[in-house]
Amino acid sequence: RRGQFKFLAEAAGKLMSASDGPRIAAFESTGWDTHFRQVDRLGVQLHDLAEGLAAFRARLGPAWDRTAVAVVSEFGRTAAENGSRGTDHGVGGIAFVLGGAVRGGRIAGTWPGLSAAALYQNRDLAPANNYRSLFKTLLRGHTGLSEAAIEEAVFPGSRSLRPMRDILL
Repeated sequence: RRGQFKFLAEAAGKLMSASDGPRIAAFESTGWDTHFRQVDRLGVQLHDLAEGLAAFRARLGPAWDRTAVAVVSEFGRTAAENGSRGTDHGVGGIAFVLGGAVRGGRIAGTWPGLSAAALYQNRDLAPANNYRSLFKTLLRGHTGLSEAAIEEAVFPGSRSLRPMRDILL
């Protein structure tokens, strides 16, 4: 529903701005499954996301300078429209990382591109980066969690996935 994400983001920002408040929060925004009329729906979704992230930043105040936010999706979308002017579930996606503790303003990781030759199975953005590499970076570099703890408790069996470089300041 309209405004729900902004409300959650403001509440999280208020809690996290307190000196004794939580250091990690997770919340979701629904309605991104755009199988039909994507052009009509995506603008509303992106507006709500931007409004919520701006509210989160405003509520954090000075704590924003020490903050890293990851915006991710559980699945990607196909690179081409389907017959109902939407996109279907795809394998490649995108993550946004923002905050005062983030070295931003660029694409990090590998960008395969959207040319016909670069598409996976002629329809999807090629899966080139693993979210666990990004999350390892944030958990280790931002929260100080040890590499051993991350690889044993958080992402077992992920030792071969190296953290991404130069994401955090």
